[in-house]
This record gives sequence, structure tokens and C-alpha cells, in this order.
Amino acid sequence: MALFKKRAVGKPGEWYYCLEHQKVEEGPECPAKDRLGPYPSAEEARAAMEIARERNHEWENDPRWHDAVARGEDDDR
Repeated sequence: MALFKKRAVGKPGEWYYCLEHQKVEEGPECPAKDRLGPYPSAEEARAAMEIARERNHEWENDPRWHDAVARGEDDDR
């Protein structure tokens, strides 16, 4: 008898993209540290890496995240 029960994370009908295996999976298959999601559909989970790239680009170019702008300094020194 195991001391600790393996606890599933997520629910069937939720889709994830596994970074380690580079595949789409429904519900909890791989550890959470290796997944992106949940996504409402398998198609969106397939696009997980592109979605992440787009979001990263948006965040990198968001002036609210740049310290110099927040301090009122000019970035073009």
C-alpha cells in the first residue's frame, strides 16, 4: 500500500501541451511542471508554443514592465 496517493491534476476535457514529449494530451498525463494549459480544445493546445511566443512578445514590449519607464527615466539615453 502506497503512503501517498497520486493525485491527478486537471480534468478530462481540459487539454494540455506537454513540453517534454511535445504532444497534446487530454487531462493529466504528464507532471504539471512539463505542461502548458489547460486549453479548451485540442486545437488550442496544439498552438500552445505559438500562443506563448505571442504573449512573451507582448509582455516584452509592454511599457508597464520596463523599469526605466516606471521610474520616469528616458530609455533612449
